[in-house]
Amino acid sequence: MSPRNVCSLVLAVVFCLLVTVHSRFPTLDHVKARASDETQGRAVIELLTRLLGNRSAEFIVSVNGSLSKDSLDVCELRSSKNGKIVATGSTGVAVASGIYNYLKYFCNCHVSWSGNQLDLPRPLPRLTGVLRINTPHRFRYYQNVCTFSYSSVWWDWPRWEREIDWMALNGINLPLAFTGQEALWQEVYRALGLNQSEIDEFFSGPAFLAWNRMGNMFKFGGPIPQSWHVNQLYLQFKILERMRSFGMIPVLPAFSGNIPKGILRLYPDANVTRLGSWAHFNCSFSCSYILDPRDPLFLQIGSLYLSQVVKQFGTDHIYNTDTFNEMTPPSSDPTYLSAVSKAVFASMTSVDPQAIWLMQGWLFFSDQTFWKPAQIQALLHGVPLGRMIVLDLFAETEPIFSYTNSFFGQPFIWCMLHNFGGNSGLYGTVESINSGPFKALNFPNSTLVGIGMTPEGIEQNPVIYELMSELAWRKEPVNLAKWVSLYAVRRYGSTQENLTAAWRLLFASVYNCTEPHYRNHNHSPLVRRPSFHLRTDLWYDPTDLGKAWKLFMEAAPSLMSKETFRYDLVDVTRQVLQVMTSYFYLDIADAFYKQKLPELLTAGGVLVYDLLPELNRLLSSDRNFLLGTWLEQARSIALNEKEAELYEMNARNQVTLWGPSGEILDYASKEWGGLMEDYYAQRWILFVHTLVECLNTGRPFKEDAFNQAVFRVERGFIYNGRKYPTKPQGDTYEIAHRIFLKYYPQALKRL
Repeated sequence: MSPRNVCSLVLAVVFCLLVTVHSRFPTLDHVKARASDETQGRAVIELLTRLLGNRSAEFIVSVNGSLSKDSLDVCELRSSKNGKIVATGSTGVAVASGIYNYLKYFCNCHVSWSGNQLDLPRPLPRLTGVLRINTPHRFRYYQNVCTFSYSSVWWDWPRWEREIDWMALNGINLPLAFTGQEALWQEVYRALGLNQSEIDEFFSGPAFLAWNRMGNMFKFGGPIPQSWHVNQLYLQFKILERMRSFGMIPVLPAFSGNIPKGILRLYPDANVTRLGSWAHFNCSFSCSYILDPRDPLFLQIGSLYLSQVVKQFGTDHIYNTDTFNEMTPPSSDPTYLSAVSKAVFASMTSVDPQAIWLMQGWLFFSDQTFWKPAQIQALLHGVPLGRMIVLDLFAETEPIFSYTNSFFGQPFIWCMLHNFGGNSGLYGTVESINSGPFKALNFPNSTLVGIGMTPEGIEQNPVIYELMSELAWRKEPVNLAKWVSLYAVRRYGSTQENLTAAWRLLFASVYNCTEPHYRNHNHSPLVRRPSFHLRTDLWYDPTDLGKAWKLFMEAAPSLMSKETFRYDLVDVTRQVLQVMTSYFYLDIADAFYKQKLPELLTAGGVLVYDLLPELNRLLSSDRNFLLGTWLEQARSIALNEKEAELYEMNARNQVTLWGPSGEILDYASKEWGGLMEDYYAQRWILFVHTLVECLNTGRPFKEDAFNQAVFRVERGFIYNGRKYPTKPQGDTYEIAHRIFLKYYPQALKRL
């Protein structure tokens, strides 16, 4: 057989697989864009105007839904006689994604959370023939239930507008839309007869609402002011209108069974289970009340709520709710689990007969001792096949589809979680995400219907999200070295070889984690409470990081006007100092154990009086690394000082103690200017001083006593009332260059 015939045969097989997957679920046929073709086209034109200004007139946009086959998005681009780019696509998302593909690969442009590089050539490069961009994936999902607390909790409309634009450019058509749901819950609970104090006791504060929604906790960080509900409801209306205008399918919330304690006053005979504590919280903030889905009251509350959702928000027929998130069900009996999911789904279909339940598959990963195949199958099969979509939430590291026979027949979306808590730190699993979606697509009897990005927190590691979103439009894995070289060119608008070399080094090392136990939760001693039990191991060779740092510094003088480059220079330098912190920590520990006071003073002194202050100055020089911005965003939502103080407490607590007593300490760590100086550095100063005092007095180090002392430092930060800059301070290049001159010689020896 000739190579051409072999290729044709392979393509035919792939096509048949795609047709089989999509025709297997006619239950999803009604899930489609609601906006007219004209509305979607207008949305793309307005996006281009925001993005490109006057040069947006060089693009001619049209949306034609009939272009789509099997509900798979497609965009066709060509050059007109007068040099304009004509883009026609099946949805607004398809057109926006197609144009962004052209901007990336023909104009060397780039759009990211950390800045844009939009130096368009004049005239626009011409296309020869038709450039056709399509996707094998019905859905491209985005966001995690946690993202709304870790990242978007304080966003205003302009920030949401930028994010929805980013979604459209990156091909997202199935976004989670969870904003404002508490306003509707409040109305439901009032209608049932709860008083305001019972409602106030239930909702967590804004920075912790994600875990209130999932039934993990209540009350802490509240009560929520009424102005919050009004503000969030207003935002949700605008968010939904804009998402739908692009042809996106917003995923709306539904009822999981998590209820306020006050329900027991109204319905004392209801079948309610009080769960055990979650994540070390005591029961004053945890031990949630869960209504048994088989109780008739479940259907009543669930239908009341979803009726409000549909009335206020409209519907695209896909709803998310998560049962047993990081909580053990009261019974492992498959009959019980099947009855639970059947009842949850019934509460949806009682309001919307065309409802599709979208469920995060995190529970199957987080408690694998409980969720054996029989239990997983029972829960999934309580819902008719094709009426549930499972998010394989952490598939780049722990895919569930592979040992559940594609979730026992339910459609699923292969997802990249990537980031926990919105942590700072360079990290990626590029080989896994480059191959994983294609393995899932070709898995025997695969029920894959899409791929997604489900980070707990965003605005970090933009390269990973550009790669992942692009893979949704690829037919096969990319050449990673080539891909990242082109990424470097468009991110900075520069063809300097040292930049492409730097990115190839990073992609082969820090961005290529292949060890499952190194999830992107930053374990660096830098952002952990000091002790003698901290992790310092790495999944990559730090010498590659050091080489990349040197290449960035060499390129810096001519590129400091580029925000994208400044961000990456700060981020790479920050990563180097993070690794150097581990080495100084090991020196400190070694000196203490060997009772060498001079060495302890040297290592400790350099860390707390030079490295950490320099890192704070570096972070403070870039707008993307400012604690003050996070706090100011929180306060800006408030109507008065009391509300501002509540929101600021939420914002400070989440990124530090994560709970009243450090229940999830440092989980949402951020390396930000201000936070480095007044939180992380203060802990390390106390640790070093304590060790010095121990050696001077001959007393042993007592970890319990130190933890009590350092807790006072941590809690003090939350209430210190200090105002932090919201604008960059200092010259990034001068600071980075000074750090490089001081620490690169040491890095050569240590990295």
